[in-house]
Amino acid sequence: MNPEKPHKLAVLIDADNASASAVSGLFAEIAKYGIASVKRIYGDWSRPEPQGWKKDVLLKHALIPVQQFAYTKGKDATDMSLIIDAMDLLYSGTFDGFCLVSSDSDFTPLAARIRASGLTVYGFGKRSTPEAFRQSCDRFIYLENLQDEAAASLLYKAVKDSTDESTGWAFVGQIGTYLSQTQPDFDTRSYGYAKLSSMLKALGGLQFRHDDASRMYCRKIPYSELIKLLSNDALPRFQNKEGWVKIPALEKYLAPRWSYKEYGFASFMALLETVHNLEIQGDSVRMTPPVGQEKS
Repeated sequence: MNPEKPHKLAVLIDADNASASAVSGLFAEIAKYGIASVKRIYGDWSRPEPQGWKKDVLLKHALIPVQQFAYTKGKDATDMSLIIDAMDLLYSGTFDGFCLVSSDSDFTPLAARIRASGLTVYGFGKRSTPEAFRQSCDRFIYLENLQDEAAASLLYKAVKDSTDESTGWAFVGQIGTYLSQTQPDFDTRSYGYAKLSSMLKALGGLQFRHDDASRMYCRKIPYSELIKLLSNDALPRFQNKEGWVKIPALEKYLAPRWSYKEYGFASFMALLETVHNLEIQGDSVRMTPPVGQEKS
């Protein structure tokens, strides 16, 4: 197989056992491993949308719904339909790997069979997924992690689109309205937060203020202020007598306050290397005075 040729993947989703809340993050993650050549989702579509898999979600991600009636109560016909299709796709010999999206341990033998044929199996499910299924996959990714990443991207976009250009600040109430209009099923409680403000504060990379009426506003921290935070607060807090600060301690302190990724840096070190008058030596860093202002 040509190593430069993208892997062809078959994505099979158990709608009865996987939530749609992480769908954006799911396909972004799958794209890292190859091309989703087949995308099918299995469930009883004669009933209300299972696990939030609404029509617009299926259309947006080009998912083909496969109807499977529950013929007998207590028997999972959806699993059998998915497994039969998976074996047909496996025997076609046109795929390099499978993405099985479910938290059901019943798919353990299927994953093992696909791997026995030399194909890669990527599993996607909840943290509560039985170990047998997780271990039967070449790689298993928790949907909760993808859900958090998708939520973070959504919130940053909501802040950006809700920002008043004249002030540079976004009213948190307006952000909530924006989310309700663009993502009707968005609920902070799904991510463990009682209020939108608490979820925004946990993001990092944002500043907050209140007006005279106690209304909350937020904005993305300007890069210049990041440098100010670094030089005026963080470095003096941890430096030794020679002015050196351990980089891991510095990164840990700053992490809850802002995210270097939001400013286009691949790592915390990459950010530090762009700061003028900053000297880096091994795992330590210190601020040096500008030329002509050296200490005597």
